[in-house]
Amino acid sequence: MSDTTIHGTVDPRFARVRETFAEGFRTRDEIGAAVAVTIDGVPVVDLWAGHADLARTRPWAHDTIVNVYSTTKGMAALCSISSSSRAASIWTRRSRATGPPSRRPARTRCRCGRSSAIALGSLP
Repeated sequence: MSDTTIHGTVDPRFARVRETFAEGFRTRDEIGAAVAVTIDGVPVVDLWAGHADLARTRPWAHDTIVNVYSTTKGMAALCSISSSSRAASIWTRRSRATGPPSRRPARTRCRCGRSSAIALGSLP
């Protein structure tokens, strides 16, 4: 269990984001993290907490710089699939045709998630 202080601001409509963010430090031994969300250019979530190093000697700051990996895969998959209902059905057919026999029929969202190393929500 961690007594990590959560810094930043959250619009009251997004209080659950702060709770979930804090939960990572309490229950999953998170070392350091930040999250920011904007809606129509207006910041609604801006949180940071923990440490920027494994030794826990450098506090995570508002402007801590980190490498960001695989952040565009989810957006690319969502855009590709939701561009038209026809695209989603093509992806579904292709997934069923090319998935390993033990996994057929593969659901589109799982197929995209597995190949992109991301988790996607329900398709439109």
